[in-house]
Amino acid sequence: MILNCLNFTILHEIKQKTIMDLIYFILIGALAGFIAEKVLKTDMGLLMNIVLGVIGGFVGGWIFSLLNLDLGGGIIGSLIAAIAGAILVLFVFKKLKSLKK
Repeated sequence: MILNCLNFTILHEIKQKTIMDLIYFILIGALAGFIAEKVLKTDMGLLMNIVLGVIGGFVGGWIFSLLNLDLGGGIIGSLIAAIAGAILVLFVFKKLKSLKK
């Protein structure tokens, strides 16, 4: 009985942490996408800002790891990597879009 209560408590904490991580991930993505949008002077809307920021977070994290740059694991490091990646992704997207015209 006590073991079941402990398992439930642990699973509940993991679930709460996962939900908070997801919210954190979306907020960082939205902010990074918004900043990238303003830097490159485009207007894409909230949903595309979130998508751009999330993709940018992966790209920025990957590039910084390739360069052996450690930005720390905090919110500032995550935001810097996401902004840099989002700017790069948006820049490439705009260039590819202009080639099709």
